[in-house]
Amino acid sequence: MFSTRFVSAAAVACLMVMAAPVPAVLAQAPARAAATAGEPLTIVTKAGPKRFNVEVMRDDAGRSRGLMFRRHMAADHGMLFDFEREEPVTMWMKNTYLPLDMVFIRPDGTISRIAADTEPLSTAIIPSGSPVSAVLELNAGTAAKLGIQPGDRIEHPLFKAR
Repeated sequence: MFSTRFVSAAAVACLMVMAAPVPAVLAQAPARAAATAGEPLTIVTKAGPKRFNVEVMRDDAGRSRGLMFRRHMAADHGMLFDFEREEPVTMWMKNTYLPLDMVFIRPDGTISRIAADTEPLSTAIIPSGSPVSAVLELNAGTAAKLGIQPGDRIEHPLFKAR
């Protein structure tokens, strides 16, 4: 769930966390608040539209953190990573407890590839396979259950603006 393109930002964040311990209650509050905020996103499939509420990560810090350390995500929720340009990307599951489906998205909103059922806590690299501008993370099994496939289209303002 982490783009290897942002390793230095993650390293800095880890050092900052280790240098300044924060009480557990305070540390969890921002994660809970972020989990409830979201934007609507629709995936148009052959079987019809599938609607989700997604958190959008638009900066290096957000993309580096992603869904790390979370233990639950509602079935109709996800996380959308905006890479701000089209290029091959790689992701991984380090510090991510939730098994995920990673949906790699082209700038026009079409799904390029799906990495289904990624392994929690793994440092194995998950490549986009081609240039993309975004990645959508959903709970593992969601793509198969809802019939989401490469070629389906994502509707979200991120893709209308490009």
